[in-house]
Amino acid sequence: MNRRDFLNGLMVGAAALVTSAALRPIRTFAQDAQTPSAQEASSILSVGYRTIDVKGRSARVFGVLQPDGTPGLTLDAGTEFDVGLVNAINEPTLIHWHGLTPPWATDGVPDNPAALLTPSETRRYAFPVGTGGTHWMHAHTLQEQNLLAAPLIVRTADDKRRDEQEVVVLLHDFSFLPAEELLATLQGSAAHGAMPMNHGSMQGMAGMQHMMSGKDLSDMGMSGMAAMDLNDIDYDAYLANDRTFDDPEIVRVEKGGRIRLRIINGATATAFTIDTGRLSGELIAVDGQGVQPVTGTSFPIAMGQRLDIRLNLPKEGGAFPILALREGATERTGVVLATGGAAIRKIAVEGDAKGPVLGLDLEQRLRPISPLAARPADRRFQLSLTGDMAAYTWGINGADSLVVKRGERIEIAIANMSMMAHPMHLHGHHFQVIDINGIPVAGAVRDTVLLPPMASVILAFDADNPGHWPLHCHHLYHMATGMMAFVTYDGLG
Repeated sequence: MNRRDFLNGLMVGAAALVTSAALRPIRTFAQDAQTPSAQEASSILSVGYRTIDVKGRSARVFGVLQPDGTPGLTLDAGTEFDVGLVNAINEPTLIHWHGLTPPWATDGVPDNPAALLTPSETRRYAFPVGTGGTHWMHAHTLQEQNLLAAPLIVRTADDKRRDEQEVVVLLHDFSFLPAEELLATLQGSAAHGAMPMNHGSMQGMAGMQHMMSGKDLSDMGMSGMAAMDLNDIDYDAYLANDRTFDDPEIVRVEKGGRIRLRIINGATATAFTIDTGRLSGELIAVDGQGVQPVTGTSFPIAMGQRLDIRLNLPKEGGAFPILALREGATERTGVVLATGGAAIRKIAVEGDAKGPVLGLDLEQRLRPISPLAARPADRRFQLSLTGDMAAYTWGINGADSLVVKRGERIEIAIANMSMMAHPMHLHGHHFQVIDINGIPVAGAVRDTVLLPPMASVILAFDADNPGHWPLHCHHLYHMATGMMAFVTYDGLG
């Protein structure tokens, strides 16, 4: 499968990908005489339809549910991921296990190499779960926009021993319009309404104002340059566990208790900042990987990223909103932690101030609990992220050269030459951030790193999982219009 085929399939949505179901099953998880049936798997997940209430209107959305209706999965570290996945919707689909490092054939990207699940088809997945962490599962097609996502939590023995309450929060952006229409609008607005601009070029940027939300000149990305582009789409709602602040989830907690927030940004095109308000938080993991604790009340989270934040509640109890502030805008969502009998005030969907613009300040401070072993790089690559808002196309220069060999230490330098931020996600591996804007760091181990406009990072990882692995922007519409590359192992047939 090449990059163009992948993008063409994703852009038109899953409904047009029915032909891929005719591809032969992947033996590592297909049902055959040597593989137990999917119905005998330890866990069953169904991709199905749900109805939620958004702003007083019913909305039909997707879900990934256990038989009892619980979304997603919670598993034990060091065990087997043994899951039967059922397609209970009337169109082909597939699920990507974001944050896990399964064999390539089970990664869940359509036709890379696995075929989509046809309606009513069931497929069994079996591979080691790996170490603990906050992960998630989602479609790798435009179906993701319609909430085809769920938590995937892997708990260690230490996690289970701790005297703390876990609270999982899945963030999303929601539109009553289908994803295909949102994408067509972006492409149409760019083609007919926006001033032509190649974001891969610095020339001619000064003084240019953009038409989409969050792009006024008060949000200058760099002195003397045009404002950075923050938000492509103004959504109908921003959700935390399927709810807005019109009717937020109230999580009952104990006075003086300890809370572990597991926050997942499952939004397709929206970055947030987590605001813990009166409670000081301790960031203890990013993307499911432990970090040296960082204390604060404000923590940025880009699309695809996860944060584990530990909170200690006061002995007198109370109600404690946990806010997710939309980047560069006043909208917000979140949940409320409340002890018994606490008064819970109404929280407005829009705040008085815009949410912070995400940068790399926190990233520069992160230090991993388990860094990569020190060794020189065997192979280095340089990539540039580019974009053209006039045509609404995005790309990765240098992407055709990403061939690696098993056992090598790989370094990938990425420079963002566009005026939009890009959360870059690598499948099948965890990488360590070793350089930020030209300054060496012993940064976090993770799977998704944000590159603000004109920023650069260097990522290091060990090539220990053969496959043809996507490296892409986790902004769904940037990925759908070209910001996708593949790390390919040499000799892969």
